[in-house]
Amino acid sequence: MLAIVCPGQGSQTPGFLTPWLELPAFRARLESLSDVAEVDLVAHGTTSDAETIKDTAVAQPLIVGAGLAVAAVLLPDGPSGPVGVTGGHSVGEITAAAFAGVLDDRDAMVFVRERGRGMAAASATTPTGMSAVLGGDPAEVAAALERHGLTAANANGAGQVVAAGTLEQLAALAAEPPAKARVIPLQVAGAFHTSHMAPAVDALSSLSAGFKTRDPAVTLLSNADGAAVSGGADALARLVRQVSNPVRWDQCMQTMVSMGVTTLIELAPAGTLVGLAKRAMPGVATLAVKTPDDLEKAQQLIAESGSARDGDPASVTPPSTPSSTPSSSDAQEA
Repeated sequence: MLAIVCPGQGSQTPGFLTPWLELPAFRARLESLSDVAEVDLVAHGTTSDAETIKDTAVAQPLIVGAGLAVAAVLLPDGPSGPVGVTGGHSVGEITAAAFAGVLDDRDAMVFVRERGRGMAAASATTPTGMSAVLGGDPAEVAAALERHGLTAANANGAGQVVAAGTLEQLAALAAEPPAKARVIPLQVAGAFHTSHMAPAVDALSSLSAGFKTRDPAVTLLSNADGAAVSGGADALARLVRQVSNPVRWDQCMQTMVSMGVTTLIELAPAGTLVGLAKRAMPGVATLAVKTPDDLEKAQQLIAESGSARDGDPASVTPPSTPSSTPSSSDAQEA
């Protein structure tokens, strides 16, 4: 079974869309999405610096727009065929929902536009942030977060938890980290997936009331608990609540394993979720679609996955079992 996954905030890097814009179909799609987002995704994906694209109101439309444009190039007929399941990490769940057909691209971009703006505004009220906690005993990590008044905003699996709270709370955690754990500050401007984001939830709840949803064309997993959503309305309601609720990507990966996923492809800006999957989903073939150079390999894996679904499970060759050491490059936040 093939899984298509979509990354969250923190995966973007300066200039990551430059090679993609050489594809006319990609450029046209991204320019159209830019108009809806009211953000110049072309400029932010090519010439904007790291500080500019760290801005929540820029980063979130940029990531979703990039993912949708890449999906349109890689799978122009949509998720039908070999794709069995899709999911996204935090803001990437919007990409996945649109890819699965729950929202059309326009509504997805309107949603992420207002999500980014609302979360940026909520972040401006109190200086907050997020830090990845890599390694350590899970019970000791949980106790340390509770001691400092922090929230485990992301449970990413593979020995990684993302803590969120005020900058003072995060500084205290860094000064007194759990045993055998590293605390890595993340390039994000708020305590996402915590109660600090409540104002953004209220705004998105009102906005989404006017959206038309459809049931997903493929299994769509929820960040809340890793479960498959029951329908379009359920998916949208979960997207709204997700803004202030923890992301359980660990459970999403567990569900994919239990479903029998054999191949996982991550849409651009790719790499983070593949890194997590290599440690938490051993035996699953993975590919990060970072540039157009990766399209041929991705299409090969898609074709092989289709053959496997037709009764040839040997057509996908899994990689060797990976190391379980967590990496700071695999951190996802929003």
